Amino acid sequence: MMRPIIAITMGDATGAGPEIIVKSLNDKAIYEICRPLIIGDKKIMERAAKIVNIPMQFRPIQEVEESQFAFGTVDIIDFDNLPANLPFATIDGRAGKAAYEYIEKAVSLAMAGKIDAIATSALHKEALSIGGYPFPGHTEILAHLSGTQDYSMMLAGGPLRVIHVSTHTSLRKACDRVKKDRVLKVIQLADKAVRELGIAQPRIAVAGLNPHAGEGGLFGDEEIKEIIPAVEEAKKQGINVTGPIAPDTVFYRAALKGEFDIVVVMYHDQGHIPLKVLGFEEGVNITVGLPFIRTSVDHGTAFDKAGKGTADSRSMTAALEYAARMAGNAHK
Repeated sequence: MMRPIIAITMGDATGAGPEIIVKSLNDKAIYEICRPLIIGDKKIMERAAKIVNIPMQFRPIQEVEESQFAFGTVDIIDFDNLPANLPFATIDGRAGKAAYEYIEKAVSLAMAGKIDAIATSALHKEALSIGGYPFPGHTEILAHLSGTQDYSMMLAGGPLRVIHVSTHTSLRKACDRVKKDRVLKVIQLADKAVRELGIAQPRIAVAGLNPHAGEGGLFGDEEIKEIIPAVEEAKKQGINVTGPIAPDTVFYRAALKGEFDIVVVMYHDQGHIPLKVLGFEEGVNITVGLPFIRTSVDHGTAFDKAGKGTADSRSMTAALEYAARMAGNAHK
């Protein structure tokens, strides 16, 4: 069995991310499906291991080739760029800057073909900005560092997968971004992403923007002018896509009736709300369209649990499982 090398970026050190990583890597099953290594700060990871009471060791390396991938002793590319006593649950520019540096390193390794996938722990957007990197989030950083123009956020959790036409923007601007070319591109990305998960013939649903998917133009004409033309063009390309479907029924049909493998949604909350209702604890964020595989936890820095050892690690474990699955399929 091919065990891909997955780089785990530590994320914001003042949050619960390091503790979640320790918990996930304390599962031998993870080492059976992949070869994980951390990109972060050894001191912070050692502190996290003590907090969660797991006797994990961290082995500093400079190059991926030095890794041993031994359960119980985790390889870490140690930046040593944070103080050992960094306070928890604090918006700190030092943590934001360090988190960016971990991502930058992971992308360089992925682009060089030295790792098979990246799994990211949570960032804090304000800390990132204070640290000198005013990006809206991981997705935009990864696209910037890799020079990617056409990309999208996909969420997977429980029985549902969604992929977004727009994400981190105001609702007013999100409506303006529902254009045929963008909708078509996201349909294409959805088809590609589901195939990478091992589903040979993806079934794609497209949600409408307006109530009742516009009701023939009574409640808005974006469906008629932009979404339907995109769906029709995708069908001509051989993609199995249906829509636009009324947003108040499409998730029921996809998640509970099993009619679709993924839903193309028009804006951030249209996709995030049903996904988090149905699969919050094990939700995974996947960036589609990058020249490498990237998965992530589908939650924030969990400041309310940082330093307490109580944060739930299921989302990180699921992110590693998805990364291993996608990298394995890509290898095949």
